[in-house]
Amino acid sequence: MNQTNVKVSFYLKKSEADADGNCPVMAKLNIGKYSEAAFSVKMKVPQSRWASGRASGKSVAAKEINNSLDEIRAMALSIYADLSAVRDGVTADEVKKLLLGMACGQETLLGYFRQFISNFEKRVGVSRTEGSLRAYRNAYNHIERFLHWQYRLSDISFAALDRSFIDKYDLYLRTERNLAPRTIINLTVQLKTVVGEAIAEGIITTYPFGGYEPVHPKAVQKYLTAEELRRIMTTPLHRKTLYHVRDLFLFSCYTGIPYGDMRRLTKDNLSCAEDGTWWIKSARKKTKVEFEIPLLELPLHILQKYRDAAPGDKLLPVYCNSMLNLYLKEIARICRIDRPLVFHQARHTYATEITLSHGVPLETVSRMLGHSRIETTQIYAKVTDDKINSDTKALNRKILERFSVII
Repeated sequence: MNQTNVKVSFYLKKSEADADGNCPVMAKLNIGKYSEAAFSVKMKVPQSRWASGRASGKSVAAKEINNSLDEIRAMALSIYADLSAVRDGVTADEVKKLLLGMACGQETLLGYFRQFISNFEKRVGVSRTEGSLRAYRNAYNHIERFLHWQYRLSDISFAALDRSFIDKYDLYLRTERNLAPRTIINLTVQLKTVVGEAIAEGIITTYPFGGYEPVHPKAVQKYLTAEELRRIMTTPLHRKTLYHVRDLFLFSCYTGIPYGDMRRLTKDNLSCAEDGTWWIKSARKKTKVEFEIPLLELPLHILQKYRDAAPGDKLLPVYCNSMLNLYLKEIARICRIDRPLVFHQARHTYATEITLSHGVPLETVSRMLGHSRIETTQIYAKVTDDKINSDTKALNRKILERFSVII
């Protein structure tokens, strides 16, 4: 960045003088030798009161005009500094457009992000969660640190965002912050959301994420196979606490209810239909979407087992999530399951191994899971498609081993 290449000067457009001899004041912006742009500064000065690119005299009007011209020059240099810090080849026309926008209240990235978070806070508990709010605050902090680390800037104009900025931010998160691919995806999605809001409000018109594709983490099977589930159900554990954790995990495996919703279940959520089927009816804490689940024999047995152990009107006595995951890792070792085991895998297991793999329609599974969009459930369906594909290949190998065809 070399601001000696930038020159801002002012002159009168004498050809448009009015009847009183007042001429429009024009600004001329030069960057280097070949990039030039001119624009009106929306002021008029008598030709007799103009000298050396400024209003002459010591009147209050002259001082106000000159102060405004100084502010325009300072804004032009600041915009050029922001843009050239991010990329080369900044043109005078680009600075002009941003300058005219800034005069009308042009937003900066972090300034707008702060306002976004402030509006988000007001919706927490209504249509947004505290966890999502923390995630946006975390994303803000990462961008703030990135601007200081990469450009030595405390903020940046929205128009300075382009594909180069996004690529540098991605690289910073991967190398300087050493974050996992999934975390980087989450952070860039949060930035996309804020940028999308700014585009919807007409603050910016160019989408800086065009063509950007973050590095995706290696696909990991999140659901338990039938064999792994069998081991958890039948392997002796020898400790009461581990049996308790196993039962909570299996309850989620056979209902699809995640930890946050399971710990909130009360006796009011349990009801019996006319045909004798017991149901759990509740709403997702995360999305407020209602769900209804008919209970299979195993989760009914677990509810009966802990009927007198749950506090108050709760259906189940539940440990904190971190303790559950710690005990599940011990259970995985005992059951010879050679991959990390966390509680949320139970929900994936219900969707994939318990329901979709056994022919339960996608729409039914979506309703039981409490998904607001069926596209979310299709994530599990894709896993099932992969499983069917591998199972079909295994079947094909067995058939080829048993039968031969003479051609």
